[in-house]
Amino acid sequence: MFSWLVEAGYLAGNPLALSRRKRRHAAPRVSRFLPEAHWELAKAAIEAMPASSEREKLQASRTRWLFSLLYIGGLRVSEICAAGMGGFFCRRGVDGRERWWLEITGKGSKTRLVPATGELMAELMRYRRAQGLSPLPHEGESTPLEMTLIAPLKPMARSAIHELVKAVMKDAAASLRKHGPDHETSAAQLEQASTHWIRHTAGSRLSEKVDLKVVRDNLGHANISTTSIYLHTEDDARHDATMAAHRIGWRSP
Repeated sequence: MFSWLVEAGYLAGNPLALSRRKRRHAAPRVSRFLPEAHWELAKAAIEAMPASSEREKLQASRTRWLFSLLYIGGLRVSEICAAGMGGFFCRRGVDGRERWWLEITGKGSKTRLVPATGELMAELMRYRRAQGLSPLPHEGESTPLEMTLIAPLKPMARSAIHELVKAVMKDAAASLRKHGPDHETSAAQLEQASTHWIRHTAGSRLSEKVDLKVVRDNLGHANISTTSIYLHTEDDARHDATMAAHRIGWRSP
């Protein structure tokens, strides 16, 4: 009706036209992820964990497995706490190859299949052997993905997982500070890293190498626009190109 009134000359414009336009909100870029150098420091801190006593061995093994789940699997902490090892299963594909998968129930009670790569399966077997379990879980096994040290069949609490990650980041930051005061800012940022930073780091690294749809489905995003926040490389390339070609060139310093 308003369109007709505009065409007939009774109105200067359609007051409902603006309401039809979809508002576009720019997706924020993820800043809480670990640069490659800091990620290497975190891994080094894990591999340097003491393993003299049996308890220390279990602690080191559990930490390495946790970071494998967070990074290789890209899992959320809530998903790690809720899932059991019975979620791992092997399926033969249409090409005849057998592949391992991990069935996860994520946000909104949505189920997805996470590719259990050869590396993740090797870490799973390594962790299970340390716990005195068979190398591979059996179908329907209720063993938690991440177990406490005192009661092996009891899942770790979210708070305990967060504390474990914080301890690793603190050790990584301490090793960075050994290089001098110039690294204090980076060390302080590293100490701020949490479990979700590892997931963001995984998404950022993966998005540099595979199609965004793969990242979306692996991480359980509802929309591809959520996954696009990991595209840091495009911004970095634009920054480098601008820096190389665009200068004002003042003569005096």
